[in-house]
Amino acid sequence: MTIVLDSLRYLAYILIFPGFLFCFLTGMLLCGIDRKLVARMQKRIGPPVLQPFYDFFKLLGKETIVPAAANRVVFLAAPLVGLAAQVVLQLFIPVFSFSAFRGVADVIVVLYLLLIPALSVILGAASSGSPYAGVGLSREMVTILAVELPLVLVLLAVAKTVGNAMGTGLCFSLSQIAEYQAANGSLITRLSMLPAVAAMLLIIPGETGNHPFDAAEAETEICEGMLAEYSGAPLAVYKLSHAVKLLTMTSLFVALFLGGIGGAVEHLLVGLAPAIAGGLAIVIEIIILFLLCIVLVALCCSLVHAVTARLRIEQLFKYYWTVVAGLALISVVLAWYGL
Repeated sequence: MTIVLDSLRYLAYILIFPGFLFCFLTGMLLCGIDRKLVARMQKRIGPPVLQPFYDFFKLLGKETIVPAAANRVVFLAAPLVGLAAQVVLQLFIPVFSFSAFRGVADVIVVLYLLLIPALSVILGAASSGSPYAGVGLSREMVTILAVELPLVLVLLAVAKTVGNAMGTGLCFSLSQIAEYQAANGSLITRLSMLPAVAAMLLIIPGETGNHPFDAAEAETEICEGMLAEYSGAPLAVYKLSHAVKLLTMTSLFVALFLGGIGGAVEHLLVGLAPAIAGGLAIVIEIIILFLLCIVLVALCCSLVHAVTARLRIEQLFKYYWTVVAGLALISVVLAWYGL
């Protein structure tokens, strides 16, 4: 009976929360809010917040056209692999005190899983046989190389800071990072972490491919780039994967730097209503997470989108390996010396 209950619980984690259903609803809402915010910043009315849902279901009803020169299996499987990796990634990111999957090397798993959606898009584009997709995938490979270094440095800075406090040297467990912040306050309040916070805010739009870091798609240059040959349901899955990545990156930021908020919520609820504190805390933390994700989207995606011209691919690489990596490196050095 215990095995059956555990199986049902993990199935609920995968399909409902924090798995597919949560990723679908929250990711799409964040994407719609992002588009609405950008429109307002540019003094436009903009599409409805629910427009990503309308687009998704409309694409599902469209015909799927597979190019004659394409590898059919890879072309159709690549979007599904990328979306599955995004959902699995969200399972490893704690929602304050709640973690669906725990481990001692969650940060390493996150790095690997973040690469899979980008690689799936590259494989799908390469299998399509389109020259436009070929240009897009080459740009996507450069974007991956550009963003990975500062992201690794940010994660290393957090791991070293928490590891020093816990006496383990380095802490690569996201659940332990969340527990440390719940007990000692959010890492965003530490001066040594502020450069890493700024770097992460700049990494999020690069990882999600949002303007001005959308060189791989570049609608006005290479006709959607890697997605040039996609239509119907596979294109809908790619759009959904992009929306879910917006959720995973912002929730990863919350887990890394704002975990102490969950501890404050639990402490307050235990004092006010001990009998229902556990379940109510999770509900409130989910709401807080969603609100924080909206704020982060507004800060690091919508604002940058509205006020910045699109970067050329060589500018993007230089930008991430100098400015952003430099900010993250400052936090790594400060954390290494225990500051």
